[in-house]
Amino acid sequence: MIFHVLTIFPEFFQGPFEHGVIKRARDTGGIEIRIHNLRDWTSDRHKTVDDRPFGGGEGMLLKPEPLFLAVESISGRSGKTVLLSAQGRLFDQKAANAYSRLADLLLICGRYEGVDERVAEHLADDELSIGNYVLSGGELAAAVVIDAVARLLPGVLGNESSAVFESFQDGGHAGAVLDCPQYTRPAEFRGWKVPEVLLSGNHEEIRRWRQRAALEKTARLRPDLMATDLLATEPRPHDLTEPRP
Repeated sequence: MIFHVLTIFPEFFQGPFEHGVIKRARDTGGIEIRIHNLRDWTSDRHKTVDDRPFGGGEGMLLKPEPLFLAVESISGRSGKTVLLSAQGRLFDQKAANAYSRLADLLLICGRYEGVDERVAEHLADDELSIGNYVLSGGELAAAVVIDAVARLLPGVLGNESSAVFESFQDGGHAGAVLDCPQYTRPAEFRGWKVPEVLLSGNHEEIRRWRQRAALEKTARLRPDLMATDLLATEPRPHDLTEPRP
């Protein structure tokens, strides 16, 4: 899969993609990340990409001309164009799964007070935000989207089953659950013991414990994700740690 990133700060991406599974996927050819400098599609000597908004107001907006020229000139594309902005719908695991089935994805990094609305209306296929907060620009959001999508591609994680059982992978919307609590050695640390069922070797009991524990954790930390009847209908296995208040 090819990821295109359109930004006015190409040097930002010299670090985020040089570590972990993303670097390994790039080194093995599983993914390709192409960083494009938006200023390369300007025609004035100052390489101007922004201007003041019509009607007045604070800040500057990214101009439509260089954005349209850039997207239209990136050849060989058969995927989607995504504008990253604070006004977009929330990016979630469902979107990550959908994007992972594309041949390529072009991410436009918003900046300043935003982007000319004609970009969102007539150039981008989607407008996304990674959270209900405002960032200085879309570069961090682009890195998040690429990481979330790339790990779903064949061979990126090494173990193909790893991504299947992660939090949100069953949909990332109401009715989804987080991953279950996980423990490793030592079996007792500072008086806190690993639940006995995980040491029992009884795979059916462990499966049931993990299912219920995942529901309990979701109800405690992310109740907005849960269908209200999931917890009530799930049988309770023994040795389930009570949720913290």
